[in-house]
Parts: sequence; structure tokens; C-alpha cells
Amino acid sequence: QVQLVESGGGLAQAGGSLRLSCAASGFTFSSYAMGWFRQAPGKEREFVVGISRSGGDTVYSDSVKGRFTISRDNPKNTVYLQMNSLKPEDTADYYCAARGSALVPMQKQLYKYWGRGTQVTVSS
Repeated sequence: QVQLVESGGGLAQAGGSLRLSCAASGFTFSSYAMGWFRQAPGKEREFVVGISRSGGDTVYSDSVKGRFTISRDNPKNTVYLQMNSLKPEDTADYYCAARGSALVPMQKQLYKYWGRGTQVTVSS
């Protein structure tokens, strides 16, 4: 059974940091590109950042570039999202997703597996 379980969300102040984790099981993690998406209330789910199967390539949305860092630990079947310099507009539910390809797409419809999300709230 495929599972993606996010953790690490919570409340942070503007300028603060949070680290999200996504633990994967039920598929060959190292064969999948991984992405983080977020969805704010009343808005569509949007791409945040993605990482290739080996971790050698990353893709960042302009809104988080320079503040967020994605990484993965293939032996631990886990992908991480380090979020620094948080802003109130980063408030959203954050989801990790997996795609069985070498590429790191930004389109959410190209991802096969999804977690249930973790909530991040940034206060001003």
C-alpha cells in the first residue's frame, strides 16, 4: 500500500523556520521524483519545489527560491522541506507528491501519489 505521510507543520512567526518531512512507503522511493505543493484556503494547489530521483536536480517556484530548500534521503525513504524566512503568504496546507520519472514536473496532474498534507500557519 502506497503511503506518503507529511509531518512537521505547525505555527511559526514571520521570519521563522519550519522543517517538513514526508515519509514514503509502498513503492520504490528512489525511482520517483518528489514534489512539494501547497494549497491556501480558497486557492488552487500550487507547485512549491521538486527534486529528482537522485537528488541532483531541484526545481523551485519563484515565490520560495532562496528561502526553501528541498532534500531527500533515499535510504530513509524521506523527502524534506526546510522553510526559512517564512512569510504570512506561506500559510497553506503542504502536500508531498511522487512521480515515477526522471523529470521534475511542476504540473500537479503529473504526480501519481499524494500525501494528505500538513498545515503550516505563519503569523505576522
